[in-house]
Amino acid sequence: MANVAFLGMGVMGAPMAGHLAKAGHDVCVYNRSGAKAKAWVEANGGASADTPRAAAEGRDIVMACVGNDDDLRAVCLGEDGAFAGMARGSLFVDHTTVSAEVTRELAEAAAEKGIAWVDAPVSGGQAGAENGQLVIMCGGAQEDYDRGEPVMEAYAKLSRRMGEVGAGQLTKMVNQICIAGLVQGLSEGLLFAQKAGLDGRAVVDVIQGGAAGSWQMVNRHETMLDGEFEHGFAVDWMRKDLAICLAEAENIGAPLPGTALIDQYYKDVQAMGGGRWDTSALIARLKALG
Repeated sequence: MANVAFLGMGVMGAPMAGHLAKAGHDVCVYNRSGAKAKAWVEANGGASADTPRAAAEGRDIVMACVGNDDDLRAVCLGEDGAFAGMARGSLFVDHTTVSAEVTRELAEAAAEKGIAWVDAPVSGGQAGAENGQLVIMCGGAQEDYDRGEPVMEAYAKLSRRMGEVGAGQLTKMVNQICIAGLVQGLSEGLLFAQKAGLDGRAVVDVIQGGAAGSWQMVNRHETMLDGEFEHGFAVDWMRKDLAICLAEAENIGAPLPGTALIDQYYKDVQAMGGGRWDTSALIARLKALG
């Protein structure tokens, strides 16, 4: 069993750390809001710490799932950051969806201290974290991935090394680009069915087993038809991720005209007050157009 620190007790991090504890790993957690860390300990055992550095001290593996580039820098760097408490030869596994730029920056900072790095963003949302069914796409040296993978098994349906440092984040960008297009297409299809006088649920029952089928269709069509958008990844977070995708696309010369357009559609949803709605709320935008 591993000696692990987990930084970030949000809707993803808390259940992921919980699966680590259930699997028998020795877990110390940190959260910017200490109350969440203490609540996690009350529910799962283990320990909590007041700083990332304190959580990381004496730990073989440190994992993080925080909000964005700046949050990740904050938990890694500085006098109270995790790197200051980690020993040479230890491993940092980052589950946050962040830019490839900050991933490479922090991986280099870790390497200067003799700390190994694996970027390991996840897909599957809150439900996947709670059920231990996340897909994890990883970047880093093979030997470092091999150290982290048995621990990540506690909450993974699938984990795969995609290449060197940064490859995990780049793969997650592909994931978000594809999701944006899928949800927009599904939104248009469902609205078309309703406007045409069809039973949307019956339509999905027929087409979900064919070429049009997708996870989004199977798991989101009913709530989309009912106008319920409290079931998944928030629009605000999707726009953060799409901004990362679009910036990297410009950097590598990959045109993403559809993704750029759908990002603006999500901006419209935010303007409707739907920043905390889940990503399937694109259909609400279409309905508002008439």
